Amino acid sequence: MNVSHEQFHKGFHFSTDKALLDLPYIHAFLSERSYWAIGVPLEIVKRSVENSISIGIYENKKQVGFARVVTDLATFGYLADVFIDEAYRGKGLSKALVAFIFSFEELKFLRRFILATKDAHSLYAKYGFNPLKSPERFMEIARPDIYKQFAS
Repeated sequence: MNVSHEQFHKGFHFSTDKALLDLPYIHAFLSERSYWAIGVPLEIVKRSVENSISIGIYENKKQVGFARVVTDLATFGYLADVFIDEAYRGKGLSKALVAFIFSFEELKFLRRFILATKDAHSLYAKYGFNPLKSPERFMEIARPDIYKQFAS
């Protein structure tokens, strides 16, 4: 997916350039420090990055945050794998990251934009996310322990 955006904010570089992404860092964070992707294999992370709009946040070329949007660029988007390195939290980077994503012209007219979060409801509410209006219309296949099969 070739969507190109970048922005500088308070000394941090936000970019959709996948060549800048530090895949080992992203994989380590997701597989070891996230609550939603513990144990995710590197190959799965690589494939997810390749097939999404992937956004990195950098300080002096060091990656300090990440998010990706799974989308068809027409009707639907799913915001996923959002994180800010613990050492960089409290600097407004998550707010700046969501604002950066919402500035993308390609995403402005999506009919539905969703996400899942355990603890950041108030952050996302500031950008228009609400609890599902009609949860009875949604179904899911949830496999929270799927990556355990890859454990060695």
